[in-house]
Amino acid sequence: MKKLERLEPVHPREIWPTEPEFTKWLAEPENLLQLGEEVGIDLVLIEVEAAVGDFSADILAKDIANDERIIIENQFGSTNHDHLGKIITYASGHTANRVIWIFENIREEHRQAIDWLNNNTDDDLSFFAVELEVWRIKDSDPAPRFNIVCRPNNWAKTIKQRGTAGEMTGGQQQQFEFWTALRDHNREKQLNVRLQAPAPQHWTNVSIGTSLAHVALTMHRPDERLGCELYINDEKDLFQFLMNNKTAIEKELGTELEWREAKKACRILQYRFGFDIEKLQEYPAHFDWLLERATTFRKVFGAWVMKYQQS
Repeated sequence: MKKLERLEPVHPREIWPTEPEFTKWLAEPENLLQLGEEVGIDLVLIEVEAAVGDFSADILAKDIANDERIIIENQFGSTNHDHLGKIITYASGHTANRVIWIFENIREEHRQAIDWLNNNTDDDLSFFAVELEVWRIKDSDPAPRFNIVCRPNNWAKTIKQRGTAGEMTGGQQQQFEFWTALRDHNREKQLNVRLQAPAPQHWTNVSIGTSLAHVALTMHRPDERLGCELYINDEKDLFQFLMNNKTAIEKELGTELEWREAKKACRILQYRFGFDIEKLQEYPAHFDWLLERATTFRKVFGAWVMKYQQS
């Protein structure tokens, strides 16, 4: 049997000497995605130090699945009344739907307060209490871990039925099962595509690290097709910038694309035909195509969007 090593705790201040340094690190797309995976929200940054009167929330983010606003407040050490008041103030000031409070340790009275808020507010407002840990093995690089201490009681149900009212129809159930199987296939193959939580709808989103656009994987049953697309959120200048580089982009992606300009959201698409949601035996091939395209679209368009932002 191979020798197993012990995990050793690392104090967060060894990695981030100050809270602002941790906030800056957390605001990076890949780190927000890691936090989002734990809480079940596809997080993308809106603003760091988002002002509310004379104060400012550490991070204002949004859920790319539904544009809901998320407040993230970071605190080293143990929780205190000051930060409890802040998260409520910031949620009100930014009309946020979700609040994520990150800390090293939570006092019992604050755990009870967060549970009370979740039990006494409606489904449009939710609070997450998240414990930050850092670990390493011997001299390895340190690795952060987010532990969910408090979450809404019905959060698992909310994730499962996101985008629906009441019970799912037969078609919605199939959609939910397809995206769930895609997520499982992604994990089994260890492809590490950051998919959003499965939902009973005809699309699932993949963040490219910006609020300007994201990759969407789609299914269209009447036309028996799957799709991978870049969905641009009301940013005409970005679409025009990409259109001006159409030849180079299609060369990098290895295919011609369909370019659709609209009054608000613009889309750049590729399709795969021959999709039948009833034919489960064909799912693995479809999954491989979707995940390969998602990875390539994210890499190529992510780089071009960065060029646009720097231009």
